[in-house]
Amino acid sequence: MARSGAHGRLMAGEVGELVGVSGTTIGQWARRGYIRSSQRESEPRVYAVEDAVEAAIVRALLERGLRRPQVRRAIARLRSPRSPWPLARVRLATVAEAGRTRLLVDDGGGWQELGPRGWQRVVAVGPIDDVPLRLVA
Repeated sequence: MARSGAHGRLMAGEVGELVGVSGTTIGQWARRGYIRSSQRESEPRVYAVEDAVEAAIVRALLERGLRRPQVRRAIARLRSPRSPWPLARVRLATVAEAGRTRLLVDDGGGWQELGPRGWQRVVAVGPIDDVPLRLVA
């Protein structure tokens, strides 16, 4: 069933082509919960443009060195019934530190980082690398 607010009908190969990964990777990300196939969840999955934006953000985060569990945890914490595309609706940034990459979310009043006890305000951060992909609300 198509979600309201979703645009277009893309197959996994088309989304992969737009994002720069294989269609197989897109299908794996959908099955593992990194992205949704909001136009049709049964096989063959059908994706919306908004799903492709989410996939592009997932790719950018993984390329910056975030680990898959970090990405999955952030998506789970940001997703809500009102926000089926959690990564594309918020301002995200990463901070590269010795041996690890931190994911930050701008809550409008400052940056927060998802830690073991949930979102925590970050007071001092190093140079941030903004994730430029976002959907207009």
